[in-house]
Amino acid sequence: MSKTILVTGPDLDPAAVALATEHGFDLVHTPAYAESAVISEHLKDCGAVGIVSRMGRIDADVMDAAPHLKAISKHGVGVDNIDLAAAAERGIPVLVATGANAVSVAEHAIALMLAAVKRVLPLDAGLRAGRWEKPGFAGRELDGATMGLMGMGAIAQATGRMAKGLGLKLVGFDPYAPDSVFDELGAERCDSVDALLAQSDVLSLHCPLTPETREMLNAESIARMPKGAYVVNTARGGLIDEPALVAAIRSGQLAGAGLDTFASEPPAADHIFFDEPAIVLTPHIGGVTREAGARVGVEAVRGIIQIVEGQEVPQTRIANRKLLAAAPTLEKVEK
Repeated sequence: MSKTILVTGPDLDPAAVALATEHGFDLVHTPAYAESAVISEHLKDCGAVGIVSRMGRIDADVMDAAPHLKAISKHGVGVDNIDLAAAAERGIPVLVATGANAVSVAEHAIALMLAAVKRVLPLDAGLRAGRWEKPGFAGRELDGATMGLMGMGAIAQATGRMAKGLGLKLVGFDPYAPDSVFDELGAERCDSVDALLAQSDVLSLHCPLTPETREMLNAESIARMPKGAYVVNTARGGLIDEPALVAAIRSGQLAGAGLDTFASEPPAADHIFFDEPAIVLTPHIGGVTREAGARVGVEAVRGIIQIVEGQEVPQTRIANRKLLAAAPTLEKVEK
């Protein structure tokens, strides 16, 4: 049997490479953001038993190009680029690196919030263009404001802890999180999305992209937020109706946004966000730090090794565990 792992992206942290090598696995890489057909060709050529999913879609056709595939391991936690049902139908567990990049993404969420609220980029641009814009300027203080956390996973919790250090009050919504998560964070639990929106001076998105959450932040939901609120998104771009967000900023309903992700990535050169100075943008790099890259890469590779070698993997790391419930391979991967 082949001991090859395909990485859908041009690189992987050296610590993850070392782990693979130590266990006798070879790594093969695709180009960045390769199309599904290119990923399929790489799989056919290398006979991979595992995929570390970084960039590009992993759908049924891609999986069928790898008859020896034992596991798909996400380099992170967002699995909207992987067909979970198709993987389950083929008895393939899809693993996630829960919490491994939480601190880095949370730091980035806070950085985006501060840059947007304090208007760092337009003020910097004005100064470089020869303008001294202090006369008439009125900024905004965050101490005492309320941050709404949409989702209460590891990244949201890390973001909330940092926000509390800046004096923000916390409210959150997550129907799947136990009360203990809210209690430990000191966040008020909202019983509905509307209740969360109504209190959020800063709304920070931390939920997965699903058919139910796609464009959950739209004209109607934005209208429920306090006038002059801000949006921060380090999760998935598809959570936001992008034209509605721009319209809300231009109308004054929102004061700005800090966004690390787009509905389609990379975005088109004429994307509507680029003409709006109140939006701070970064290219989906919140979790791309040396520290997080090492943790996530190692966890992604370790999960594949554990599956291939018949070891146990914690159930919480298996994104499609419910879909795999009837599969005979489940008892090999569930703890």
